[in-house]
Amino acid sequence: MRYLDPKADLTFKKIFGEHKDLLISLLNALLPLADDEQIESVEYLSPELVPDTYVGKNSIVDVRCRDVKNRQFIVEMQMLWTEAFKQRVLFNASKAFVRQLDKKRKYELLQPVYSLNLVNEIFIKEYPDEFIHNYNVVHELHSNEIIDGLHFTFVELPKFQAHSIKEKKMAVLWLRFLTEIDEQTKEVPQELLDNPETSKALKTVEESAMSKDELLAYEDFWDKLGAERLLFVDSNRRSMEEGREEGRKEGREEGRKEGREEGRKEGLKEGRADVARNLLSIGMTLEDIAKVTGLEIQDIEQLNN
Repeated sequence: MRYLDPKADLTFKKIFGEHKDLLISLLNALLPLADDEQIESVEYLSPELVPDTYVGKNSIVDVRCRDVKNRQFIVEMQMLWTEAFKQRVLFNASKAFVRQLDKKRKYELLQPVYSLNLVNEIFIKEYPDEFIHNYNVVHELHSNEIIDGLHFTFVELPKFQAHSIKEKKMAVLWLRFLTEIDEQTKEVPQELLDNPETSKALKTVEESAMSKDELLAYEDFWDKLGAERLLFVDSNRRSMEEGREEGRKEGREEGRKEGREEGRKEGLKEGRADVARNLLSIGMTLEDIAKVTGLEIQDIEQLNN
């Protein structure tokens, strides 16, 4: 049995954009929801977030849905990490939150928007053991004081290790599915086959379950991703080279400034020494010469010798 990588655009949307039960399972497993906040049912919403005015920016997410409490959930699978991605996540979630409100509705009726972002790269190297990052709008000093409305979860898939999560079995299973299944999979872990949700997801990404057009789209995704990765690496390389060149220019300029400053100081010191020699020749005391020139007495003594 050959499987396709579930992280690809086509396969990810096929799993979680067409099977509500699998989407609910993923959201309940990975979002920080209390027992009484668990998602029971959802309806799919358009993944296209159209702006309210023609000058606004259009954006498309991988999966967007709403549950019976009118909470919205946005799910994104991101293969390449960029700083701009964080801003895009904030933009999309904020747009979904704001667009709940029309002229007839009250602010109190606004419901939370949860943004779940699965990232196939490490972007927080300072915490090697932490791979799930939850963000809320919190008080600067008291983190338990939260403004409800926007909730963000980022998952660094490469950091995931199966033994690192014990409390949520489904979180482990879904993350194993996303990190261990691809075209190179020779043997599927029995736990994934035994679980109804992950077993269903496995059937969804079987190569034999794909049409010819879907397989072409799948290959096209990896081709575009490879090109994007090359452009990203090249852009970073150019930025680093430009940064180094700028640093060299600044270093040269700083060196010239320091040289000029050093020369000025040396000239000033030599000028004071000439004055001190003249004052010594007319018999002025060392203490008085020091006051006039600003030189140290021991330096004046050396001139006198």
